[in-house]
Amino acid sequence: MSEIKADELPACPVETTLTLIGDKWKVLILRDLLTGTKRFGELKKSIGNVSQKVLTAQLRAMEGSGLVNRKVYAEVPPRVEYSLTELGQSLKPILDAMWDWGEGYKASLK
Repeated sequence: MSEIKADELPACPVETTLTLIGDKWKVLILRDLLTGTKRFGELKKSIGNVSQKVLTAQLRAMEGSGLVNRKVYAEVPPRVEYSLTELGQSLKPILDAMWDWGEGYKASLK
């Protein structure tokens, strides 16, 4: 897994943030992991229509960018748990603002 280097990121901070979390699935993964550690199956079930392949790719990308921790337990069958890193947790105010905006938007349509 390759890590992201600062010189590979866009100059604009907004674009950098979108590069890291701009995908629909990544935001939903963040939303679900903000409440605590989850197993792959729990994430897949709570997110909904995401395929296993896409969810795996998104989790790997988020792990590579330092947002998600992946812990593998040496058991049969293998157990894998995902949690947010401190950096991933720091995105909570952004997701809270998105939640509030979405609630306000829905209310304005009524």
